[in-house]
Amino acid sequence: MAAGGSRGSRSRRVTLPGVHELLRPSGRSPAADAGRQASGREQHSQKITVYLSSSELLDLERARLALRGYGIAADRGRIVREALAVLLADFDTEGEHSVVAKRLRKGALAQLERVAVGIG
Repeated sequence: MAAGGSRGSRSRRVTLPGVHELLRPSGRSPAADAGRQASGREQHSQKITVYLSSSELLDLERARLALRGYGIAADRGRIVREALAVLLADFDTEGEHSVVAKRLRKGALAQLERVAVGIG
């Protein structure tokens, strides 16, 4: 077999939640009541790729170094998982009034305004 051949019989397919799980009513959920926690330092079986601008990556690295200055050692992945847990907990409790919903709505409106100016 050539180098880089088969990786074994392990499937690379990911099982995703169904539509009914993704579109559950926003409001108090078990995750919000229990206090959503990031997974921390453990082996993770799921992976996504996120592309960041150079300034976003620099901000993330600055946060990592600031945390280290406070005596908190965390890699960038752990910081991102913690930030995601905080953001999703807010979304679970606040729904359309959550920080992420407000920011995405504001960004979508700004994009529509740019498109309208370009057309008119």
